[in-house]
Amino acid sequence: MTELAVPATLESGLARLGVALPEGGREKLAAYLALLAKWNRTYNLTAIREPERMVTHHALDSLAVVPHLPARAGIAVLDVGSGGGLPGIPIAIARPDAHVVLVDSASKKAAFLAQAAIELPLANVEAVATRVEDYAAARKFDVVISRAFSDLATFARLAKPHLAEGGVILAMKGVHPDEELAELPGDVEVVATPRLDVPGLEGARHLIVMRVMGVMGSEP
Repeated sequence: MTELAVPATLESGLARLGVALPEGGREKLAAYLALLAKWNRTYNLTAIREPERMVTHHALDSLAVVPHLPARAGIAVLDVGSGGGLPGIPIAIARPDAHVVLVDSASKKAAFLAQAAIELPLANVEAVATRVEDYAAARKFDVVISRAFSDLATFARLAKPHLAEGGVILAMKGVHPDEELAELPGDVEVVATPRLDVPGLEGARHLIVMRVMGVMGSEP
């Protein structure tokens, strides 16, 4: 596989985000973007095709959530509607201690995710071709996350069965979703809605952090 050279925008972006990748993480992230661009020519995994925009709109946007993940080692993360592996693969690269499951109902996308896990390689990544409502996981997850998957109420409903005690639901959104927040069911508590400052990305980005009553547990 031809690797994409680590661009300056990635280096400066990581510094601004305050995200420290493990040894080899920058090269692995660049290799992932190269693989995404390669497969995208055939499978249309993303509308963004320019390498520099992939850095900002995909890699850095995904990594912006890393400081908001539970800090303890060994967390389990479920990426719902992962598509081209976003945000799950950048999270897995940044947090090699985490077990990350990528779920997508499109078989071609799931095939890419499985191949990416093999080629990069990412031993902490598992790709599953299924709808999240049909996913029968062997374990519960500390984090259930999505990036532009659905409205908040639908996502929370689908995430709840997979959430471990003390777990959080994280939804990556653009502008602050006031109308969607108003539609959340009563058993879903919004813990925080931090604005994400993604280097090189214009427009608002927010992370909606939610918990479910009854599975509150201890602090992450």
